[in-house]
Amino acid sequence: MAASDPALDAFDDARLLDAYSQAVIRAVEAVGPAVASIEAGRSRGSGFIFTPDGLLVTNSHVIAGMRPLTVSLADGRTFAADVIGDDPETDLAVLRLGVPAGGAAPLPWATLGDSRAVRVGQVAIAIGNPFGFQHSVTSGIVSALGRSLRSRTGRLMDDILQSDAALNPGNSGGPLVTTRGEVIGVNTAMIQSAQGLSFSIASNTARFVAAQLIRDGAVHRSYIGVAGQTVTLPRALARAHAVAAGAGILAATIERSSPAEAAGLKEGDIILAFAGAPVAGVDDLHRLLTDERTGTPTPMVILRRGQRRELIIVPRRRI
Repeated sequence: MAASDPALDAFDDARLLDAYSQAVIRAVEAVGPAVASIEAGRSRGSGFIFTPDGLLVTNSHVIAGMRPLTVSLADGRTFAADVIGDDPETDLAVLRLGVPAGGAAPLPWATLGDSRAVRVGQVAIAIGNPFGFQHSVTSGIVSALGRSLRSRTGRLMDDILQSDAALNPGNSGGPLVTTRGEVIGVNTAMIQSAQGLSFSIASNTARFVAAQLIRDGAVHRSYIGVAGQTVTLPRALARAHAVAAGAGILAATIERSSPAEAAGLKEGDIILAFAGAPVAGVDDLHRLLTDERTGTPTPMVILRRGQRRELIIVPRRRI
């Protein structure tokens, strides 16, 4: 076997590094102008313009309860911004930029890519404003897909991208970008005590939520009016009722005049399934309570004193 030539190896390494660098540079040049610094009271964060007419997406927690909102772009333009809609349960918000001083020149905007096409190991580039250092860039790879992350409301957010692109306070709301300059995620969190663990809301989730916020100002979800907790069933009981997950939701509190009360659900009942799908915990039920369920009679399977029953419940829209 022929020995490798150190000079050729060094040349190949340099060429590979240059290709990587060029890919990152092209992505930053494509998306960077659309990335914004957001001042929300005493809070700072990031966001990015995603439509030609000046709609911007960011994290809900960046703008929560903070007014006025000021948005700055890399070209030096500063805008006042209004909140079009806010969804704390997915940690997303949409802002509309006002006309800046000095005229209404065309705005740069970034393209939302298809997060379903993302693969573990592909390059991921984060652009934002950590600690107020505007338009900082970090890069890494997509480390995992389909993670779950708890929002500040306590609801579980699904379809979270994990990467090792470094995030810091102030990066929240900025884009996670491919080398083709497509936004595949909205950066939302990092684990302070760990290195290389950063999380982004998938672009397909952002697109869906943003469309509802633009249309209605909020994301509508249905509710049934039960407060519960996840419980593990005794093995014999789970086996007797063919509960594969071995767990359900213990109904701890039933709201008065709620859909749950109207359906006959009682405190102490254990919910096993909803709309034909097993529910092994509260998060499973939350995922099934979409707006499309509103007003639709829906079967719910429960255990009451060890006996299996089916109730029909009609979820309502949460106001």
